[in-house]
Formats: sequence, C-alpha cells, structure tokens
Amino acid sequence: MSLDRVQKVVRRGLTVAFAMTLAACGAAQREEAQPVAFASPNIPENAARAKNVILFVGDGMGVSTVTAMRILAGQMAGKSGEDHVLPFETFENTALIKTYNTNQQVPDSAGTATSLLNGIKTKAGFIGMGPTAFRGDCQSSKGADIRTLLEMAAEAGLSTGIVTTARLTHATPAAAYAHSPERGWEADSDMPDTERAAGCRDIARQFVEFAPGGGVDVAFGGGRANFLPASAADPEHAALRGKRADGRDLVEAWRKASSGGLFVWDTRTFDAIDPGAASKVLGLFEPGHMQFEVERNKDATGEPSLTDMTRKAVQILSRNKKGYVLLVEGGRIDHAHHAGNAFRALTEGVEFARAVGLANDMTSSEDTLIVVTADHSHTFAIAGYPTRGNPIFGKVVGNDERGEPMNGPDKADDGKTYTTLGYYATPGAVDDTPRQDLMQIDTTHPDYLQQSAVFRRSGAHGGEDVPAYARGPNADAVRGVMEQHVLFDVMCDALGLRAERAP
Repeated sequence: MSLDRVQKVVRRGLTVAFAMTLAACGAAQREEAQPVAFASPNIPENAARAKNVILFVGDGMGVSTVTAMRILAGQMAGKSGEDHVLPFETFENTALIKTYNTNQQVPDSAGTATSLLNGIKTKAGFIGMGPTAFRGDCQSSKGADIRTLLEMAAEAGLSTGIVTTARLTHATPAAAYAHSPERGWEADSDMPDTERAAGCRDIARQFVEFAPGGGVDVAFGGGRANFLPASAADPEHAALRGKRADGRDLVEAWRKASSGGLFVWDTRTFDAIDPGAASKVLGLFEPGHMQFEVERNKDATGEPSLTDMTRKAVQILSRNKKGYVLLVEGGRIDHAHHAGNAFRALTEGVEFARAVGLANDMTSSEDTLIVVTADHSHTFAIAGYPTRGNPIFGKVVGNDERGEPMNGPDKADDGKTYTTLGYYATPGAVDDTPRQDLMQIDTTHPDYLQQSAVFRRSGAHGGEDVPAYARGPNADAVRGVMEQHVLFDVMCDALGLRAERAP
C-alpha cells in the first residue's frame, strides 16, 4: 500500500497502526474495494495481541435470520422470545458487512468465504484466489492463488482447525485451505479431464496435501465420499460408494501424511477422541453434508453436534502454547433457507449460537478474538403484525383494539391467513392460482415450506449487509459498515501476522 493510500485510509477514520496493518496483511492487492466504508475516528491502536482466533460463519445468517433465531431460542426456553439474547449478541463490538462479489451484487459462498479467509474480494465460484482468473479455467488461474489465514497461521507455528456441518470440501471450509477457480471441483470426478490435465487439483486432494504445519490439525464435517474411491463402500451406508475416479483413498493418504493421524466417522469414534493426546484428527461423519440438527439423533450411528465438534476442536487446539486459528461454520442454515424451510434454518441457527456460547465460555477475551458473522444473507423475511410471543413458525395473530391477542389468525387482503416468516425466491412460491389458505395447514411442522413470491428450485441468496459481532483483542476494529475482506485484516492484525501475500 502506498503512503498516499495509507494517508487516505487514516483520513477515513482509521489509526495509522491499523492502516499500516492493512498494508502488511496484503491490502495493497485489493483495488476492487475500499478497505472500510465507514469507521469511527476512535478506533484504538491494537496494543493487545490475540493468541487465538475463532471465526464463526453462520452460512446464510442475515439480520432477519438472527432476529428469528433469537425469538425461537427464547420460545424454546419458555419465554415470549423477543427479548431473548443470543450468546454472540452480548459481544460489545458489532458491524454491518458488505458482501458483494467483484462480479455480482448478490454473492455466492465461495467468493465471500475467500473474502473472509483470504482477505480479498473475488468472483463468485472462486476458492482462495483473486478475480483475475476465469471460472472453471485452470490455466487462467495460475498465479492467482491468495494465501489463506490458516496457511499464514500454520506457517507462524499456530495450530489450525475447521469445523463445519457441511461437506469439508464445500465452499466455506474449502476457502480455509484450498485454491480453485471452481468451487464445484470437490472430488476429481467433478473436474473435466482438460482441467485435471492442466494441473489443477480437486479440493479434497488439496486438503490432504495442505503443507503448512504438517496439515490442518483438526477437521470435522461431512463429505466422506469425496475422499474415498468409487470402488470403496461407505463405512456407514454400505450401498453408497466413494466419488473418486483416481482410485485413491484420501483418508489413508491423510493418515500417512499426518503420521498416523486419527480418523473418526461416527459418535462412537468421535467420543473416544482423547483431546489431551490427539494431535491430528479428521472427522468425516456423512458421505455428503451432515444431518440437520433435528435429524441428527435419528442417524443409526449418530454424529456429533456443532457444539460437540467445537468443544473437541478447542480442547485439542488449545494444547499449542503458541495459539491457534479455528473456523467454525454453521453450514446448513444456508441449505435449509435454499429449500425455503425456516424450521430447519432456525434450529440450525440456534445450535450455531449454542456453539458460539460454548467457545465464549471456554476461552478468555484477554487472549482470544472471536468473530461471528455470515457470508451472505437470504431472501428471508419476518413480517406482518404478530402479537408479542406469537409462535415464530405460526400464523400471524394480531392484536385487537385493546392491544390483546385476537381470537384467531389475521387475514391478508385476499382474505387468507399467512405466516410471520416467508421468503422472496424459494421452492415454496405461490403460483398463478389463488394463494393457499393456511388455516388448516400446520405451519410449525419441520417440513413446512413457507410461501414465497418467486419460484426457484433452490432459493436465492440475499444481497443485503450481514451482521458481525466480535470480542477479544482487536475486536474494537469491528464497527461501522465494513467491507467483508477487512474482517480478515482484523484477524490478521490481532495475531500479528505480517507476511505479504502474492497478488
């Protein structure tokens, strides 16, 4: 970053120390967006350093989702819900985060995860690389790789971890360790022959071949099929096979690369992990994404919750006296929103909040920076005029002239009942026929799809800003309206990571 640019940043309200850190962490490569859209002139210099950083990403967790999560969590606790407080809502530092990709107003998870974990805005579909490449074009991606926060941390001697309820090779977790011009290249069988021949590696292989620190120390999630050959049966579902066309068993390859690391795949093997002895641990609990929280205990072999995995990861990583960096993703909030299913989205969100609360209790704000945010939002709305304490999944029940709840559900102008929660573009769209009256429909059922305006087989993301919450060293830098990639700089600065990254 030139001195002129640093001075401009300072005039926008940042201290010299923070502005210089932006340069040190690689902000010079980011001409696509200004470092901060707004910042208070009172942001202090980062005198304290973080030993540890935990980044929580609620995939698809926009402001309306947080509000509905809060109400649901309160109602689950027997309260009306509106005045409930989620664990991360106690954090003193908050901001609004701008999520656009360099080529899209409304982003995808690959570009936004790269923004958070690599510190650069990029195109939709890109993992760990800048926007100079073309999507799905291996040759054009040569030289576009951007080092990740986990790579930088491991090179500095810190331990690293990834926890997700999605596939470990899915967009958000992949951005912590991989570099690819196509987020869909999770296994080699997902790649065109031409792109493999051009030298690009699939994302599962990149996880196994992650070199810094001898590999990621702790990784929990789904996605077993991407690590197993097509000839191998899944250990849990005998009728299912792996996806790899190259015949490689990447679980065994990982074991060898990690000097006998521990592989787990169900609750029995997970519970048997000794966090005081384990060094390298890989847990893959489903062939694809992990089960939704409401289905998790119905699984024959069981699988750990997001809170369970977070606890175990923190216990293992905390043994490194130098510190650690941990990414925790509530990945299935997004998947339920794509389906237009508020029940599963919000129950996933409540579990995500529980995991944040656990990490907050297990760590100290004196040495651990926790950042909680979302990669993007969804077209999810909480609306109408429901009375206080109205069940969040229920039909809107308004108040009478005395301010008391009415005897029955409110009616829209078409004379039919409607729910507090709804969507703009999802599979639950209302077609050209008259809208269904919900009077006899159980809108609290886990499988109910809320009504929406535009039909999409997979619901669309939302483009509005998302919230961020932070506590710990350098958390004061999370305030105002921020470009998403600046959260990377906040974490980088907290850890004192100064290495320059390739453009």
